[in-house]
Amino acid sequence: MPEIATPAHRDDTRDDARRERLRRTFDEDAELYDRARPGYPAALYDDLAELAGARPGSRVLEVGCGTGQATVPLAGRGCRITAVEAGPSMAAVARRNLAGARGVEVVTAEFESWPLPSEPYDTVLAVTSFHWIDPAVRVARAADALRPGGALAVVRTQHVAGGTEEFFVDVQRCYERFDPDTKPGTRPPATAEVGNADHAEEVARSGRYGPTVFRRYEQDLTYTASEYLDVLRTYSGHRALPDTARRGLLDAIAELIDGQYGGRVTKRYLVELGVSRRL
Repeated sequence: MPEIATPAHRDDTRDDARRERLRRTFDEDAELYDRARPGYPAALYDDLAELAGARPGSRVLEVGCGTGQATVPLAGRGCRITAVEAGPSMAAVARRNLAGARGVEVVTAEFESWPLPSEPYDTVLAVTSFHWIDPAVRVARAADALRPGGALAVVRTQHVAGGTEEFFVDVQRCYERFDPDTKPGTRPPATAEVGNADHAEEVARSGRYGPTVFRRYEQDLTYTASEYLDVLRTYSGHRALPDTARRGLLDAIAELIDGQYGGRVTKRYLVELGVSRRL
């Protein structure tokens, strides 16, 4: 995969107060998160087995499991999983979704302060969660949890150009009206414009891993207006808006979808897996 010189914006900040405030929004409506958030391509799990050793019987530490969108498929593939989730409501839904799964434990704790077990793991996995972990400790703490040769596997997702492209041009007017932080003319980046050097360099700086190997997957998902609004309601930036602004924004988006796009829009997601082996 070619390296891209200009990475797209990611919601990853060393501003501890802001990161913590946004992270906590996910636990406010765990049921909505569980219902609305999309799953991940099957090829991702194949590559987790091949590249990161997440195979039947392997010990996996999942950081920030949410409600178990990735945990459930991995449990179905026979992995033995310890899933650490900071949000008590999210963890409770994950336990419900994993009821009956053998060899799976969901722990309600923050990864940064959770006591690591004495037995190391084969894989440390973070699926759309690594950017919420304190940047000062996340890479090193993952290495501390791994056996030599074990793998840190980080999955990141981003909305990229594709799908109903005209809608994502038109919808910017809604954001510019209701969210003062919106930059005029913002557009989803093309997949080729989304860089991964930031993650590779962060891992390399620790001196505890070999080179990072990347795999990418794209998926198009089609939503009705109400389904799309449910997805937006799970995003930290939308949840952090003042109530009046958030309601106005979501109403305007629904009106746009139903009025100009026949009640349905398609969003293209880029899912990227980065695997780094502990030295």
